[in-house]
Amino acid sequence: MKLHIIDAGHFKLDGGAMFSVVPKVLWEKLIPADSNNHIPLAMRCLLIETEDRRILIDCGMGDKQDTRWQGFYYRHGEGDLIGSLDKAGFGAETITDVIPSHLHFDHCGGAVQWNQRRDGYELTFPNATYWAHREHWEWAMRPNPREKATFLTENLQPIQQSGHLQFLDEKKQAFGPFIEFLVMDGHTEKMLLPKIQLGQQTVVFTADLIPTVAHVPVNYLMSYDVRPLQTMLEKEAFLRQAVQENWILVSDHDATHEALTVQETEKGFRVKESGKLSEFI
Repeated sequence: MKLHIIDAGHFKLDGGAMFSVVPKVLWEKLIPADSNNHIPLAMRCLLIETEDRRILIDCGMGDKQDTRWQGFYYRHGEGDLIGSLDKAGFGAETITDVIPSHLHFDHCGGAVQWNQRRDGYELTFPNATYWAHREHWEWAMRPNPREKATFLTENLQPIQQSGHLQFLDEKKQAFGPFIEFLVMDGHTEKMLLPKIQLGQQTVVFTADLIPTVAHVPVNYLMSYDVRPLQTMLEKEAFLRQAVQENWILVSDHDATHEALTVQETEKGFRVKESGKLSEFI
């Protein structure tokens, strides 16, 4: 098995929204904001290559929306989902499985693209099975007012109509013993965190449980979490296990650091080491 970091681009969000009740004087030491109070964020995906499968975790936001909508999120940098896959040696047609950690637009948007005539949508990965947790899929298809703006119809309906959608919770052995899916409910209902056994090492894609290295402390939460107290409980349990079993964590949104390990200190959980994933595996 091999793991590949796939760069789907960078964007920006309001720093206050990304850190909720944590004062700016604290979080800005970790991720400096620009003059508009925005901080840079990555849309990092993970490709799991096995002998017979190419499994893509997350897909970025894609480019289906118009320029005005894209402008809300300040897309920047050279990262591109398909370009990054090509650079790693994989065409879109070679992807066998697509697993968004959850269906917020910045994690699943790249899974669907315009067709050649630009009068409709098609799957970006035509030969892939698209996977979700059934309860999360139903949550996204009937969104609550808080999350409605991030569950986009153009990202979901083409997948549903394609016949390529399957549910991980109903086919738990679909990926054998080397991938387990941790389920979290604080950020959104039934978010999936792939836990990958790579030889003697364990690699976990943290999705939006710990979106950046700066979010390792248990009380550093996003205002986007639908159940923030639940997130804190989930993070604490997750980080304790990560320390005990020396997990390598892959960050989806940290603009600088691809991967990290954590430690427990007198002040709580903190980053132990961070850098490129290739430095850890």
